[in-house]
Amino acid sequence: MGTSTWIEQFKEAFDPAADLEDEDHDLETGDYVMHVICLPWKLFYAFIPPTDYLGGKVCFVVALLFIGITTVFIGDLAAIFGCMISLEDSVTAITFVALGTSLPDTFASMAAAQSDDNADASIGNVTGSNSVNVFLGLGLPWLIASFYWANPSDTAMEDWKAAYPYDKFKKVWDDVDTPSYKFVVPAGNLSISVATFCFCAFIALTVLSLRRKYIGAELGGPKKTAQQTFVLFASLWVFYIVISALNVYGVITFGMKQED
Repeated sequence: MGTSTWIEQFKEAFDPAADLEDEDHDLETGDYVMHVICLPWKLFYAFIPPTDYLGGKVCFVVALLFIGITTVFIGDLAAIFGCMISLEDSVTAITFVALGTSLPDTFASMAAAQSDDNADASIGNVTGSNSVNVFLGLGLPWLIASFYWANPSDTAMEDWKAAYPYDKFKKVWDDVDTPSYKFVVPAGNLSISVATFCFCAFIALTVLSLRRKYIGAELGGPKKTAQQTFVLFASLWVFYIVISALNVYGVITFGMKQED
């Protein structure tokens, strides 16, 4: 459904019943509380151009920009929170940041699965959105940083040498007397995290394939089976977080030395 003017969007932002699918539904206290909490964000996103402009192309591009701004806000807020409770950045990223950026996709996928006769749209939305998060969330900042370090300032070069001394980062130096000033991203615990994620992803995709073959539905289906699938997928998420966190804090290393 589209809106033709900005004024309509702002009117909807102030209307607590605008998001309700059932027009006959009576607003409850919880609806008003959520409306007040979400009002700043509703007003923020009301600035996105209406969907009628250029067939929605303007809305699409500007919406991506607004989502990027929101993600930056969530990331910085989570980093500050992690610092306050002495939580490592990588653990904060896979918990609070991941939840903050993935839950909206989860609800969108749930709505798509409920309205369609298959789960193709919902599964495609989850995998696609996470791919965009990685490709843009990492690729774009790294690209900008690479351009910056191609011609760094004198102060930046001094900071670089202090951050990456030759005795610990020989690979990023041309020789002992010649810093390369390359854009450096320490691998840290990435290998264990990726391996754990791939293991969990393999199990999840296998379960979806088996459900399609024997139940005829990747999601939903008989209530008991749906509940069992939910418990399994939630357990995979908890397993990934626990293994990654334990590795970050050095409790388990799997015999692998952390890379600099």
